[in-house]
Amino acid sequence: MVLKPKSPEESKAEMTVRMFPSEANPAGNVFGGEILKQIDLISGLVAQRHARTNTVTASIDRVNFLKPVYVGNALILSARLTYVHRSSMEIEIRVEAEDLITGIKTLTNTAYVTAVALDNDGKTAGVPPLLIETEDDKARFTEGEQRMIQRLKERKKN
Repeated sequence: MVLKPKSPEESKAEMTVRMFPSEANPAGNVFGGEILKQIDLISGLVAQRHARTNTVTASIDRVNFLKPVYVGNALILSARLTYVHRSSMEIEIRVEAEDLITGIKTLTNTAYVTAVALDNDGKTAGVPPLLIETEDDKARFTEGEQRMIQRLKERKKN
């Protein structure tokens, strides 16, 4: 079966979550694990929108913690597909913290997540190719392909 290509725009997602004391350490910073959870949630949404089947997280890599997120901040996550292979997809995530009093937004995290599509039997399933429409899409796709090659090399070493 030939799958129709889809653009990154068709599956992109943005979500905003307010950070409460239950998500923070004693210093008032949001736990890194809470941010990772939100990254995993939004990447799964993007992957499933693209594949239109069940997906699982295969890897979370290149997570950068650039600035702290504080209790009371709104966590704004933006995610989009950058690269698609036979059954896997790479999703780029940007995380900003918005101070709801001042309105100032600060880039706090970036990450790349690899998700894999599964059929009803839990076996890998094909995903639609990524429709490359812009120079930015092309550059992201090429960079994503290089990251996939690197991930495969690292996996073979282990």
